[in-house]
Amino acid sequence: MYAAALLLFLAGAGGLVFLGASENGTYFRTVSEALSMPRERLAAVRLFGTVQEEGLHSFAQGLGVRFQLKDGEDAAKALWVVFRGAVPEAFQAGAEVIVEGGFAPEGTDFLARTLMTKCPSKYQKENRERGV
Repeated sequence: MYAAALLLFLAGAGGLVFLGASENGTYFRTVSEALSMPRERLAAVRLFGTVQEEGLHSFAQGLGVRFQLKDGEDAAKALWVVFRGAVPEAFQAGAEVIVEGGFAPEGTDFLARTLMTKCPSKYQKENRERGV
């Protein structure tokens, strides 16, 4: 009886570990790495970079944006990102962002499912002063 309970517990724990690993199986890449890879290998990826001012276009009612994401180390390398959803307040030209999504098979734009801005250090300082 204890052996069966132990086996059931181990099977459940193993299943949870497997599901957690597969959900977080999205690779983190730089813009330079993404540009050097075949598009079919970029179906699910997270990219980090800086929003370029040139070409920044917001969609109607703030529900989306199209922009160029430039590489943090090589500003000459950039790719177009399209995000359709609520844009974070801190999103602006020059902001560091993380986008998660992928390229459509024949698409030229990176289609982001999520868009996150890096929290500016001024907010971190204000929170420390307030004891948050």
